[in-house]
Amino acid sequence: MNRKMKLSELFKGQSDIEVKSLMSDSRIQSEDAIFFAIKGSSFDGNKYIPSAVKNGAKVIVTSEVSEHPIEGITYVHSDDVTGELNRTADLFYDRPSGKLKMFGVTGTNGKSSITSIIQDVYGHFEPTGYIGTIGIRYGKKELPEKLTTPDINDLHWILNDMVREGMKACAMEVSSIGIEQRRVDMIDFDAAVFTNLTHDHLDYHKTMENYFLAKKKLFDRLKKEGTAVTNADDPYGMRIVSDCRGKIRTYGIEHDADYRAENVVLNNSSTSFTLKVEGKKYPVQTNLVAMFNVYNLMAAIAVIHEAGIKMEDILPYLKHIKQVSGRMEKVDEGQDYHVIVDYAHTPDGFEKLEAYATAITEKGKNIIAVLGSAGKRDSSKRSELGEILDRFCSYAVLTEEDPRNEDPSKIAEDIRQNMHHTKTEIIPDRIQAIEKGISLAHTGDTVLILGKGDEEFMDRDDRRDPYEGDQVIASRAVRKRKI
Repeated sequence: MNRKMKLSELFKGQSDIEVKSLMSDSRIQSEDAIFFAIKGSSFDGNKYIPSAVKNGAKVIVTSEVSEHPIEGITYVHSDDVTGELNRTADLFYDRPSGKLKMFGVTGTNGKSSITSIIQDVYGHFEPTGYIGTIGIRYGKKELPEKLTTPDINDLHWILNDMVREGMKACAMEVSSIGIEQRRVDMIDFDAAVFTNLTHDHLDYHKTMENYFLAKKKLFDRLKKEGTAVTNADDPYGMRIVSDCRGKIRTYGIEHDADYRAENVVLNNSSTSFTLKVEGKKYPVQTNLVAMFNVYNLMAAIAVIHEAGIKMEDILPYLKHIKQVSGRMEKVDEGQDYHVIVDYAHTPDGFEKLEAYATAITEKGKNIIAVLGSAGKRDSSKRSELGEILDRFCSYAVLTEEDPRNEDPSKIAEDIRQNMHHTKTEIIPDRIQAIEKGISLAHTGDTVLILGKGDEEFMDRDDRRDPYEGDQVIASRAVRKRKI
């Protein structure tokens, strides 16, 4: 995609030199670029101006006054460089979010599932893209994910390309860190969804209140014409929309809500319930399983219905929703025991899996877990994960999960420090750990492989190593065992 604008069109009072790209990472080669020298908490973009110039920058936006300006380079001064990057990216890429129906989903758990359901179901009515943890998908394009919420320049480029590819809508995961780092400041959201708020990312936010306030910004900024869809059963559900200017819609089971599920029937491979909306009752049948997916499905239904699609038109598409890779994904190689791969990595996610695994596992049979916890991230949740496993697992194989520069065995010890009933074993190599967990299973047992899902990388030290994904490794291990 070849974009170009005059600098004077982007910054008043500047010259008419031609700009062909925007740059916030000085290491990436770009042609005739504007480099935004952003100051972060642990870095200063001004230090990388020479590198940016070497890689194609001819305009520098900075909050500093350079004592030794580079000859031939134009400097634009601003007290808010991040704000200028947001404004400029929106303008440079022709205000793409305003041309799409934007659905933003935030919360601790459920973001990937809800956005994927929206893309799948709403996509039957209008071409819909997806941006999130699983990757970036629109039309026939699939791009790998870098961050749950892409950085400012990448995000606007992606949305612009979605418009060019004929998309009319986009379902997007919005992380609390992405909000705090102002990556979505200029995104014109038509709907914002809140799933839940539980222990996670406290290494970054420090407190649950800070974590909540970061997510709340998405709803505080929602336009008057927008719709906020929030979980009435979550303790933070109503508080998060307290200052929202848009229309507020709720979903839930335990409390009265605009979209309320009743008579929920959970099975191994399907779920049914009655959905009450605006005084009417609708029978819902879906291939999704587990109670938490009832909440995810209701959130997606509410968004789609509020976007103007009739309930009667939505219901048929709920019966066969596309499997979200690595999310409650069943590994079926004809074995006589359950193997489930899930991205769960938070205490709340583990508790929800406890309910499902206990429900599908016959009394007297074993639940086996294979898991780790991320290195250089919120370490305070590790023992809590172990305590939850200790309630319902017979055996836990503790292993690596993006250890970064921490010792996986040390992380495993943190997890099991308060485990007193579940048998544990530490196997640092994740592939070997998955094979071990599956080797322990007998008829009717359940093996839960948690934390990575379909991610095709493993973060170790200062590098990102290739990884096949838990579902691929688990499938191979089951087949190997049958030989």
